[in-house]
Amino acid sequence: CKCHPSDPEKMVFSGIVQEMGRIVSLEERDDIKMWDGKISKGTILVVEMKTSLKDAYIGCSIAINGVCLTVTEFDEKTASFGLAPETLRRSNLKHLQVGDPVNIEPSLKVDDRNSGHYVQGHVDGTGEILSKTEDGDSLRVRIGNVPADLMLYIVEKGYIAVDGTSLTITGVDQVECWFEFMLISHTQSAIIIPKKEIGEYVNIEVDIMAKYSTQRLDAVSKELRSTKLVVKGSTIMSCIAMTLSFLALYRSLKK
Repeated sequence: CKCHPSDPEKMVFSGIVQEMGRIVSLEERDDIKMWDGKISKGTILVVEMKTSLKDAYIGCSIAINGVCLTVTEFDEKTASFGLAPETLRRSNLKHLQVGDPVNIEPSLKVDDRNSGHYVQGHVDGTGEILSKTEDGDSLRVRIGNVPADLMLYIVEKGYIAVDGTSLTITGVDQVECWFEFMLISHTQSAIIIPKKEIGEYVNIEVDIMAKYSTQRLDAVSKELRSTKLVVKGSTIMSCIAMTLSFLALYRSLKK
């Protein structure tokens, strides 16, 4: 195996799935070595893949079902990943069984084309497949039981990553906590979502730009309330400048 090279070019993900892999094993082991030499328990995921191991090295990042994971071991056909408790709590990886298909995307290089959107691989939570409906040669999928705090960032025609796939939201119900998207025929054959059954869980990562913008606007709103709605020009200008900066960053990441 190759150790981590001096390669600063690896970055995040685009949400364009490169291949579907297969789960070889998911097990808890009691021989995990900690930083101080102690032995502890941990969960190890092993995934079979084909093209995504090209240029791989120990410590590189590969997204499995949209979860950014670190390669700890690999050979010609498989890669191993350690799963932190936070990862297991937040994602659907804990439900995986041997033989299950998974979406795989290696991390992007700085000069790679981003044909999806800026995806961190930091899953926010899970949702449940409520329905799959044919619409011409496309497939309309509804995801429900979405955590209410995530619905704030889910808007019609906005971006979302579902099991690591960059998708455009086509419908939203903020009260019932569901959203919909459509899969064209090409995408249907390239990702795992159409293969999943009603009731199965998918990973959800909302648009990080929506999070940053909301955080900044909330901060300004609190400041305005604390000053009894005394509007300060500098505060408003700061908010506008920050929002424009986010939009500029977002556009640059899309290029």
